[in-house]
Amino acid sequence: MKTRIPTTRRRFLSAAARAAGAGAAVSLLPAPFVLAQPAKVKVGILLPYTGTYASLGHNITDAMIMAIDEAGGTLGGRPVEYVKVDSEADPAKAANNTNKLISGEKVDFLTGPVHSGVAMAMVKIAREEGTITIVSNAGADAVTRQMCAANIFRTSFSNWQTCFPMGPEMMKRGHKKTVSITWNYAAGHEMIGAFKEGYAKAGGQVMKEILIPFPNIEFQAHLTEIASLKPDAVFTFFSGGGAVKFMKDYDASGLKKSIPLFGAGFLTDGTLEAAGAAGEGIVTTLHYAESLDNPANKRFSAAFKAKTKRPADVFAVQGYDTGQLLLHAMKAVKGDVAAKKEIMAAMRGAKLDSPRGPLTFSKSQNPVQDIYLRQVKNGDNAVIGVAAKALADPGRGCGLA
Repeated sequence: MKTRIPTTRRRFLSAAARAAGAGAAVSLLPAPFVLAQPAKVKVGILLPYTGTYASLGHNITDAMIMAIDEAGGTLGGRPVEYVKVDSEADPAKAANNTNKLISGEKVDFLTGPVHSGVAMAMVKIAREEGTITIVSNAGADAVTRQMCAANIFRTSFSNWQTCFPMGPEMMKRGHKKTVSITWNYAAGHEMIGAFKEGYAKAGGQVMKEILIPFPNIEFQAHLTEIASLKPDAVFTFFSGGGAVKFMKDYDASGLKKSIPLFGAGFLTDGTLEAAGAAGEGIVTTLHYAESLDNPANKRFSAAFKAKTKRPADVFAVQGYDTGQLLLHAMKAVKGDVAAKKEIMAAMRGAKLDSPRGPLTFSKSQNPVQDIYLRQVKNGDNAVIGVAAKALADPGRGCGLA
């Protein structure tokens, strides 16, 4: 006699079998199509985040990211990953740090640095590897002269640009004999050299060039020497903490009352709050001043202050324009980082609405920009004129067409 399965159990097993069959059938159907997230664009940043130039590195970085965030936080519609390496403003570590970003992290773009010695090593490797590089501060002339390359751009300045116009300006004021003082490194040599070139062409004489080991900030013995030479004026290049110390020491020595102090604009950019009264009256030339009266600068200055709680300065502007250049190029190729030729063409033809004023690029891919005459008044770099309009670096030795 067969054992009968109760109706309720039979129905349950039958339903289970049907369900299992249905499940097997469903498993044979193609899975729903899932849109893949676009790969991130990797932007390598080699800047100082410690040491005497740390504030410069932070301002450049924060402003670059701010520019990209303002445009939606993407480059050509793709999310961005920022890979930061502290350069420590140390040329001895530059090659290793650059290789970390290019070979190790395989960044799509490389930006930075501050120190010209670091820039020379960074650009040498970037040229060899073909990585599209935007120099966001270092002004080493060779970057867009002898070492120029199709993949090397600059959004800052050449050392020559910032100082050449000051020579004629000082002669206009009747200062025919000058002493120059700076750090003994690449940027110092080139800034003083550019000033001397413009000064000599206008008929001026540099009585003595004083060079101090970088980053030494012991100035007293040199100030005593300046006093004994009795020049009509002094021209200098220092930046960051060294600039603050020099302005304070120059004022405390009493020289400021009898020998006017002039300099590259980095002397008084981002340093005036710390320098206080010691900065008052100093005249400089530079491609930016926070007081510039144009819509782009007003928007930028307010946004940067709101984001960082720090005042805008030339370093922040250069970082911001680095972000703008990346946005412009990646929009042109719709986010295709492999389209290097098209990216570089877009960069060469870019016309940026910069806080510094209209910004284009020369054949050597260095900025073409106005150089302003500025004087410190009530703690601000007041624009008192334009020392050179739409000034392009000569690009000597660059073979780019």
